[in-house]
Amino acid sequence: MDAEKAENPAMGEKIVTVFGSSRPQRGDADYQEAQTLGTVLAERGFAVCTGGYGGVMEAASRGAKQAGGKTYGVTAEFFNRNANEWVDVEVRKKTWQERLFGLIELGDGFVACKGGTGTLVELAVVWEMLNKSVIHAKPLVVLGDFWQPILERVREVELGAKPAHVWGEAHERLVHSAKGVEQAGDFLAAQLQTGNAKSENRK
Repeated sequence: MDAEKAENPAMGEKIVTVFGSSRPQRGDADYQEAQTLGTVLAERGFAVCTGGYGGVMEAASRGAKQAGGKTYGVTAEFFNRNANEWVDVEVRKKTWQERLFGLIELGDGFVACKGGTGTLVELAVVWEMLNKSVIHAKPLVVLGDFWQPILERVREVELGAKPAHVWGEAHERLVHSAKGVEQAGDFLAAQLQTGNAKSENRK
């Protein structure tokens, strides 16, 4: 697999990184939703990047690949596992931490599906990087209602602080909530195809 190409995507290629649990199995509702998400993203012209393993990662890659899209998987030696069969380009990192930031670096936009502690960390790190302007103009979407209680409690703390203006979301919502995969795809297409998030913003 061509890791160098993954680190330097083709000019104009837009990549959406999908975060989610490794637990869903084929036939599960969460697996099906992620597979449909991958299809929707590919149909809108996006390449799909995931953590490369099973569950939501496999499902999103599978949906994208079966729809004719390109797929990236960022894996790590730390896990001692191979990428799933639906990954076109594997980017192999050494540590868990390097893998996390590799997923973020490759993405022009992000979707967080239902997940556990790993997905929570990924969502939180992207949100914090947007809040602190470490990365700019990269749309972040949470799929469904699963993450809403956490988002709202964090916003209560941050927006209630004085002065609130030091926090990015004091000015605008940096995490978009999508009820379903079509809405997520439409939002990302509107953001990325209008040039609001550029490939050159990868950091």
